[in-house]
Amino acid sequence: MTAGINDIERAAGVLRGGGLVAFPTETVYGLGADAEDSAAVARVFQAKGRPPSHPLIVHLGGAEQLGDWAEDVPATARLLAERFWPGPLTLVLRRGRRVSPEATGGLETVAVRVPGHPVALALLSAFGGGIAAPSANRFGSVSPTTAGHVRAELGDAVDFVLDGGPCEVGVESTIVDATGAVPSVLRPGGVTREDLEAVLGHPLAVGSATRVRVPGQHPSHYAPRARVVLVEPEKIVAEAELAQELGHRVGVFLPASLAGVEVRAHAVVALPASAAAYARGLYGFLRELDQRGCDLIVASLPAEEGLGLAIANRLRRAAGPRPSD
Repeated sequence: MTAGINDIERAAGVLRGGGLVAFPTETVYGLGADAEDSAAVARVFQAKGRPPSHPLIVHLGGAEQLGDWAEDVPATARLLAERFWPGPLTLVLRRGRRVSPEATGGLETVAVRVPGHPVALALLSAFGGGIAAPSANRFGSVSPTTAGHVRAELGDAVDFVLDGGPCEVGVESTIVDATGAVPSVLRPGGVTREDLEAVLGHPLAVGSATRVRVPGQHPSHYAPRARVVLVEPEKIVAEAELAQELGHRVGVFLPASLAGVEVRAHAVVALPASAAAYARGLYGFLRELDQRGCDLIVASLPAEEGLGLAIANRLRRAAGPRPSD
């Protein structure tokens, strides 16, 4: 059952009281706190086990609120906001006075966006302020795309969970640094680089060197319990079967190009041909293989165009070195 008016009013009350609310966006579920309440924001970091130096995204109810939360907003940022908000685009700008310093990781910049989900927008309207929210999961693990994922992972650490059904996009927002003369993509996501370039009229750098800290930059992120190994598509079957023979419980991300190919493995996920469907299901697929007891996941990177760029980014982070390595 999805959230109703009473649920939204209750959630807004929890936020006003300094509590934490998990809520749906079009990308993933967020773990929200009043962006002006330092103590509430600190609880977000505690609940996630997130380092306090990692900034949060402040969610707003509309682009017209941008001037309340950021300063010296350039024309380029306003153009992108007009075109892509509400939607999966986050803009990094100079921090305004309303933002709790805890929400920005002590930086003089702030990441802001207007989510494109009716439940999120209703909550923001009822609350009347900004909501600082990272993904509603333990730091570094697979992001949640259903309310059930949130409850299973964070449990009583969340004061209230708004259920808005499964997330439509499935990967986090695109983060664009708009503080300099030339914007750049710090994290690929639900708005493609191609769409951004079409609006701006010039190419955009992706993952360029920057001192700006934003979510999703940790070497290991979006990671399931199982180890993720990335290989070329033509090597997936051989790599998976070898690992299975060596005693691993292997999960396989089988690309659509290999549909129907038999693989001797513990579990196989047949990937959809559509990049949008792959992005929507990515985190659910990773969770599924964890739940099926896999200790190793063999996958390949999709073509890094459109949403494929965001999917490849998440898979690389999922396969990155972990703290115990």
